[in-house]
Amino acid sequence: MTGAPVSPPVGGEGPDLARRATADPLFRLVAYALESAHGRAPAAVWSAPHAFHLGAPGLVAAAGWPVAAAAAARSDGLVRLSSLGHPADSCEVPLAPDGPPSAVPAWAARPYALLRALARAGYGRGGTDLHVQGSLTAASGLAVAEPADCATALAVADVHGDARGGVRGPAGGEPDRARLARLLAEALPGGDRALHRAALFARPGEALLMDRDGGKPPRYAAFDPAASGSRLVLLAVRGSLAPADRPAALARAVDCARRAGALSAWAPGPRPGRSVLVLLPETRLTAVRAAVAEDFRGRGRPGPRFLNIAVAGAARREE
Repeated sequence: MTGAPVSPPVGGEGPDLARRATADPLFRLVAYALESAHGRAPAAVWSAPHAFHLGAPGLVAAAGWPVAAAAAARSDGLVRLSSLGHPADSCEVPLAPDGPPSAVPAWAARPYALLRALARAGYGRGGTDLHVQGSLTAASGLAVAEPADCATALAVADVHGDARGGVRGPAGGEPDRARLARLLAEALPGGDRALHRAALFARPGEALLMDRDGGKPPRYAAFDPAASGSRLVLLAVRGSLAPADRPAALARAVDCARRAGALSAWAPGPRPGRSVLVLLPETRLTAVRAAVAEDFRGRGRPGPRFLNIAVAGAARREE
């Protein structure tokens, strides 16, 4: 940290989530963490949901587990980045949108690259204080990077107001999500475009249908397990399994779950991981969990973690 003077907020401070007893604990935490790390309250806190692929090609949906980003605008061309997941690796560096990037800790490389790309497009060229925090870790098997990208982009666009090119939507309200989706695809070519769009445009109880180029308005299909008496759960293997051993462990868990009454199972993303999504009748949830846990304990392995998944809506500003 360089100890540079604190830049006054652009557009004032947002709602004091850090001290609101009725606010969600995650959003209170991320607001307090930005203030603690950088000495100023956030002007906005945005959340974006973890997202996942469905078994059918081209279908994605959002999960009711968010990633939060708290931001405050600067006017001196600096960015200050922090995360509770990396408490010793906060950083303060020049934004330098058009020059060579500064060295940052490994965890901050992606948000820093995104901030530079957004600045080149007119979003937040004055700099930003940013704190990002998720409700799940990478061990869950759900992608963390894409919801963090979306929460960051929305928070930066929000706190900087109408920068060059029109940050906000036609009505002058919230940031232009369609434009941000295009910028995310350009700035982060290695990201999962479908998960970005799910985080930005998802609806509760519905799946998002992806078009090939992502340029058309979102289309939706009903996907609401709870409405049909079913349950969607994330089954994640635990313990010190080597990456090469995870597919076999997951396959065994899925086989046990199917024998106990699960209807279907699939990977939440295109890359092999440590979890699968399982759809099962509500009445078979206890039996499925017991069968899988018993099988793993019988082999001296910790039982997999089961996480309930609600099909949720898109990113939003937390008031």
